[in-house]
Amino acid sequence: MSTETADSSSIDRYECRACGYVYEPEKGDSRHQVPQGTAFAELPSEWVCPVCGASKQKFSNIGPTGTPSGFKENLGYGFGVNTLAPGQKNLLIFSVLGLLILLLLSFYGLG
Repeated sequence: MSTETADSSSIDRYECRACGYVYEPEKGDSRHQVPQGTAFAELPSEWVCPVCGASKQKFSNIGPTGTPSGFKENLGYGFGVNTLAPGQKNLLIFSVLGLLILLLLSFYGLG
């Protein structure tokens, strides 16, 4: 199953609430011989977490890779940065830090 033809729920990642393991469909599960591209819904009912052995019912949907992190109801708060993907937040943070360092270094030229 390719992600281009899959619906959005088939590419969602699922996190084990017991241990934090994240099942990613594009990687599959090599410990249980689950091939890459297998959606969480297509996993057999007897499939368990490869880390702690929790059942499928102990997993929660955390959405696809690259989506904003956090609770969906909180994404509208703040200055608009809550809706940024993790990579976009990193770029914003380090860009601002870089500009601040350049500003501080520019004070050496005043003396």
